[in-house]
Amino acid sequence: MTTQYTYARFWKCALQVNPQSYLAEFQKQDHGLSLDEYNQQLVKNCLQENIKVIGLADHANVDGVNAIRSLMSASGIVVFPGFEIASSEKAHFVCLFPEETTTDELHRYLGSLDITDIKLKTIPSRLSGEKILQKIEELGGFCFAAHVTDDNGLLKLKLNHIWQNRFLKAVQIPGTLDELKNNEGIAYRRILLNQEPAYQRQSPVARINAKDVNKPENLLDWKASCFIKMTIPTFEAFKLAFHDPESRIRLSSDFKEEYYSKINRVSFNGGYLNNISIDFSDHLNTVIGGRGTGKSTLIECIRYTLNRLPISNSARKQHSDVIKENLGKQTASVKLNIYSVEKRKNFIISRRYGEPPIVRDESGNVSNFTVTDLLPNVEIYGQNEIYEMARDSDSLRRLIDRIMPAEVLDIQEKLLEITEKLTDNKNRLLKAQERFDDLQIKLSKLPKMEEEAQQYKKLGLEEKLKIIPLLEREKQLIQRVNEEINRVEKSIESLKNDLPDTTFLSDMALATLPHKDLLISLRIILDNIRTSSLTLIHTLEEKTSPIQKDLSEKNESLKKMILEEETKIQKIFQDLPSADGRSGRELGFTYQDLLRQIESIKPLRTQLINQQKVVEQLKQDRRNLLADLSDMRSQRASKMLETIKKLNKKLKEKLRLTIQAESDKNGIKQFLKNCNLEGVGEKRLAWIDQAEELTPMMLAQKISEGKDALLSMGWGITPAVAEGLVKISESAKLDLEALTLPDNNTIELNVKHEGELFKPLERLSSGQQCTAILHLLLLENLDPLIIDQPEDNLDNAFIAERIVTELRASKTRRQFIFATHNANIPVFGDAEWIGVMSASQENAELPTEAQGAIDVPAIREKATEILEGGTEAFKQRMDKYGIK
Repeated sequence: MTTQYTYARFWKCALQVNPQSYLAEFQKQDHGLSLDEYNQQLVKNCLQENIKVIGLADHANVDGVNAIRSLMSASGIVVFPGFEIASSEKAHFVCLFPEETTTDELHRYLGSLDITDIKLKTIPSRLSGEKILQKIEELGGFCFAAHVTDDNGLLKLKLNHIWQNRFLKAVQIPGTLDELKNNEGIAYRRILLNQEPAYQRQSPVARINAKDVNKPENLLDWKASCFIKMTIPTFEAFKLAFHDPESRIRLSSDFKEEYYSKINRVSFNGGYLNNISIDFSDHLNTVIGGRGTGKSTLIECIRYTLNRLPISNSARKQHSDVIKENLGKQTASVKLNIYSVEKRKNFIISRRYGEPPIVRDESGNVSNFTVTDLLPNVEIYGQNEIYEMARDSDSLRRLIDRIMPAEVLDIQEKLLEITEKLTDNKNRLLKAQERFDDLQIKLSKLPKMEEEAQQYKKLGLEEKLKIIPLLEREKQLIQRVNEEINRVEKSIESLKNDLPDTTFLSDMALATLPHKDLLISLRIILDNIRTSSLTLIHTLEEKTSPIQKDLSEKNESLKKMILEEETKIQKIFQDLPSADGRSGRELGFTYQDLLRQIESIKPLRTQLINQQKVVEQLKQDRRNLLADLSDMRSQRASKMLETIKKLNKKLKEKLRLTIQAESDKNGIKQFLKNCNLEGVGEKRLAWIDQAEELTPMMLAQKISEGKDALLSMGWGITPAVAEGLVKISESAKLDLEALTLPDNNTIELNVKHEGELFKPLERLSSGQQCTAILHLLLLENLDPLIIDQPEDNLDNAFIAERIVTELRASKTRRQFIFATHNANIPVFGDAEWIGVMSASQENAELPTEAQGAIDVPAIREKATEILEGGTEAFKQRMDKYGIK
């Protein structure tokens, strides 16, 4: 049963449970339950509350141990037998022992504690509290100070010398620390937080909830239990947890569910990792092992399944080679069971070599969601990728963007929308301006044509041919009538297409809905609207059909009449006198053509006026959008600065960030270079770096104002460059004024272990650069962080002092999966899961017995063999965890 547990988790423990006789003997009350009923009720309440470990703590009495232990064990509940005892100072202690300890051994332990009369169970021992603590340690037990803030408690009795004793590992408090903020509790709270000099300890004491359980219903009280992290609930793992209480001990009030995405399981079918299956912890997971055992392969296969390519080309090639070698040869597949906080559901992601990932829901049905939908912010880095990222400005910007709050991301979305609108506006404005210019060109010909027409009038043609412009006007009117008719026909057809469609409210669709009757009545309303509308449309078609026929007939009649008039005109042409070497017929046709052109151009005057209004409106729209863009950029900069201020406070003494929003002027340089302006090469753009107030919007404005405006700005532009800039195309100028520049980010690391000495990223060693990036990667994110050997290039002192500290603080709110050779990460980081990989000739191996936390003896032994640091370094770690 216990072998299924391969990672450390928090187990709910009630460590001060009393037997059936306790209430009657010590409090002279009767709970009305027989011995068997009492014990059965204890088991029932443990199962109801998911209590997995209990400690038995009757006052100097162990007679009830076997009966309770037998029942609890049958229900999978671990029992640590023991007793409660008072010291010579009358301070109370609960003493617990390994689960297999017999009652005879417990009786001997009681006898060794120098109680004057075991039958008188309330009589204190002759031993002091310090002696009791030492004696229990020698006996292999565990002792905690009971109800320290109440009567017979260490704090109430002001026994600071016992409080500071190194064998005291835990104390029981009645509730939360916040409850100790008033009156006498303030002093207790300071002591419990290790802030009171007279009670100062080398390391803070563990705080637990363990209310006296003298009735089965007391187990339902949250103050009766606490949470202790163990891989398997054994007494050895229990004791070991108190060597690292910050990570492994939780008050009930401090234990809360955090919601974030997790990779629950990974399994392999085929390939180098064939048949390996891992159940990951929700918190810190580390895979260790010698070189060539498959640690990096494991990380890269997870990356492959999640379809996340490395940043650099070299890393991509390396990733591709690993996948081809370890999955490709056998067309192997990988399966991930994940929980997505984005969708609040579990999913299965599988990927076979050479095929895209497949996402399935909990029922096994293929989902429409992509991997990115489920884990949008998962971060995966192979060997040396963090170092590469430290040297890539775009990667750093993306990393900074990732740590920005949703508010900033919302603003960036709005900025993107405005930018898209500006692009659309630019395209429409250029077309509108082009149309306006085209109309102007055409209308500019009209005065000459009209002047030319005056010459024909002098020949006496105007009176004879005065009907020509009138006929041209009639032709234009005929065209307009046809357009109107077509518009009506299209409107009728469009109305037909837009009528309500009630198939979505079919009987089948509504069959299982609770309010289907109401929905059916809504369907009837829509159907009635459709029927009524169709009737009206039919009537309209009936009305318009004869009208259209009549219009068509009149249209044809008019065309025929115009044709007859034009035939008459041609006869007139034949009778016209010759002039200027041209026959009368030639003069007539030329004049007719000229009048046609004049009449076709005259209506363009109205179009020009309307088009000018369109251009002006688009320009106004653009001014509004540019103002919105400026306002939104200001909001973004303000929110980013606010965020960075909070982050710097959080990263105090470790890292310092500075952001100058949209201030990287290389964006302007690159833009102008891409414009290929004559006489404006890269060297002639050096002035941009010195122009402090220069923005794309301002530069575009000055270019529009002309050469003199550019030279007057004091930016250091030469006349030749100004001449080249004003020749920029209108399209490029519009792009320039909407251009968004990258941010300028400065990352500084405190390189001192004590005190402060901040250095910018570019002046740091490769190891220090990676440390700075890791600080940022460990900031809040609801998706997993997966890194292959995060310690690469890092200084061990930085790992122990900085990275591990942040890992311990962050791992309750985010999942980490690391492949590592550095003992600091799994040991001082208190990894909940450690996988010790090995390899045979054919495959990597990671059996269940090679998985667990540091509290599993087999894992400890293998870790001492593999992890770097040497014997002396690991002896220190062994001492930290109490390993003999």
